[in-house]
Amino acid sequence: MGGSKRDAARHSRHAYDPCVTQAPDYSVIVPAYNEERQLARTLPAMREAMAGTDLPGELIVVDNNSSDATAEVARRHGARVVFEPVNQIARARNAGAAAASSGQLIFVDADTAPSAELLNAALDALKQPDCVGGGAKVVLDPPPPWVAQRLLALWNLLSHQAGWPAGCFFFCRRDAFEAVEGFSEAHYASEEIWLARRLKRWGRRNRMSMRILPEQVLSSSRKTDNTPRMLGMLALMVIFPLATRFRGMCGYWYKRGEEAGPT
Repeated sequence: MGGSKRDAARHSRHAYDPCVTQAPDYSVIVPAYNEERQLARTLPAMREAMAGTDLPGELIVVDNNSSDATAEVARRHGARVVFEPVNQIARARNAGAAAASSGQLIFVDADTAPSAELLNAALDALKQPDCVGGGAKVVLDPPPPWVAQRLLALWNLLSHQAGWPAGCFFFCRRDAFEAVEGFSEAHYASEEIWLARRLKRWGRRNRMSMRILPEQVLSSSRKTDNTPRMLGMLALMVIFPLATRFRGMCGYWYKRGEEAGPT
């Protein structure tokens, strides 16, 4: 069964989004692990946002070995589905990028809904010769608990100052992405930060920089459903950054789908 899914992914790798009648100028890539409920809400919003741009785009959902109807829901909403058998966020993002047919990559989480304004701002930024990639200010909906709000404010400040996009909305040039070998598959979490650091180094050599846009991206506050667990994981990452190399230490990002199913 896994083999047939991988074969299907390979055969579809260079096929365009079924809703696009010409070669896409940008690719929206959504990694998804047991996300049938979230995708049913976010994919229509993504389609609407993409329709609000002047450029043709493709929508790719990476089924990261889900046990639910993630792939079926994605196809129902007009996305091209790629299968990644190894349950790891970095691998899923890289699989989507490998299947993409455009030179501009936009990575969006399954619980995140970028607006047409934000998509246009990201595409405008990528048109500039001095922009290698970037992200946006993150807003959670519904508003999370007070502690999580303070952490989010701190993240948005750090993101802006360091040029580190949040994983829920991360855009970059394909040539730069391939030059730095994409997301690090040595890490099970914070893969967006490791990629941002490499893109920044590549950008400096090519007189480019990362940009955190002033536009906001709306993402689900389910990320803070277990605030004590989240705080513990963040503390561990600060004390021992290499903890992200061990899947067992990154359960905050992986156990939800296994234990509780989609939310």
